[in-house]
Amino acid sequence: MLDRFVEWYADGGMVEENARNAGWWTSFAALIFAAVVLHFVVKFIIVRAVRAAVRRLGFKAPETVLDGGVLRWVAHMSPAIFIHRAAPGFLGQGHALAEVLHTLTLIYLLLSGVLALFSLINGFVRLYEQRPLAREVPATSFVQVIKLVIAMIALVLGVSVIIGRSPLIIFSGLGAMTAILLLVFKDAILGFVAGIQLAANRMIAVGDWVEMPKYGADGDVEEVALTTVKVRNWDRTRTTIPTYALISDSFKNWRGMQEAGGRRIKRALHIDTQSIRLLDDDLHARLREIRLLQPYFEAKDRELEQWYREQGYASRDDAGINGRKLTNVGTYRAYAEAYLRHHPKIHQNLTLLVRHLDPGAHGLPIEFYCFTNDTRWGAYEAIQADIFDHLIAMARVFGLEIHQSPTSSDIRLLATRER
Repeated sequence: MLDRFVEWYADGGMVEENARNAGWWTSFAALIFAAVVLHFVVKFIIVRAVRAAVRRLGFKAPETVLDGGVLRWVAHMSPAIFIHRAAPGFLGQGHALAEVLHTLTLIYLLLSGVLALFSLINGFVRLYEQRPLAREVPATSFVQVIKLVIAMIALVLGVSVIIGRSPLIIFSGLGAMTAILLLVFKDAILGFVAGIQLAANRMIAVGDWVEMPKYGADGDVEEVALTTVKVRNWDRTRTTIPTYALISDSFKNWRGMQEAGGRRIKRALHIDTQSIRLLDDDLHARLREIRLLQPYFEAKDRELEQWYREQGYASRDDAGINGRKLTNVGTYRAYAEAYLRHHPKIHQNLTLLVRHLDPGAHGLPIEFYCFTNDTRWGAYEAIQADIFDHLIAMARVFGLEIHQSPTSSDIRLLATRER
């Protein structure tokens, strides 16, 4: 091609040197023009035709993969391939600019190839993220490791192209730099190993609610990357945790609670022991009017009547002080359990109990242990508040007092009475 342009200019009357220079620049312009035309043909005709053909096939997977920009980078590679192959014919062998173009096109092809490969990987990642398994086994850390390896190989190949030496020489020299590479990529290596363990054991996934006080993390996992895990806290701040810290340190994952469909309530009310007493006739009769306690009283009546017969008493009155009577705190505990059993927001298929804890300086703790059937934070807090509002208010109906430490108003009231 160069010779033709030179002959054409020489036939036009130019001297040989000027004809060769003019022919070389014309050939160079023709090479660039042809590369630009090829780029637009590939980008606006071939790439669009391929995308249209994929859409007509109706398969979502290839369309999802190709939408990552693979075809765009392939279109960028086409003019570079053309220049690399056609430059000797257009510019002649041994020309300095031809050698420069040869090197630049190789580097550009390498860069475009890496970006096309990254786009292809991103497309497969988007395809994987559409599957339910992606939430439990995030692919981000593995993908980043693959991209890091590809980038390192591309860097070595790029350096070999620039210096004109075999890449094997550079790879052999990396062996002596192993210690430095291990130091530089320490976090990446630890993160990769931790990512494998996290994925294999399904310890954490995007969307999980995790708590890790050491790093101030309490919120939803946004991303599990190669070196860090991003957590969006409930106060809308973000915390980054080293990936390997999730293996070396302990953390709490609330995924089990969300999957079970129940969130635990574990709270105690401290009853003033001075208010605990046996049920007298008036309180007994009043409590019998509570509908939730009717099955409890019926069962207790049968139990006590059988006990009196076994003890040889003709009636409860004959037993006198030796008889058995119900207590207000025991009846309150039975009422609280029946109340929770009939509550529409309490999960009835999970553990539910009302129990005594060890009495102490703050009275007798009665612990309420159950699960709500709504795991949303706001709904859970509202349900818990409503339940304890009711249980605290109902304690007085049973003649019980909730223990609390004296306040300044209690002290002032006591001082006023003493006067």
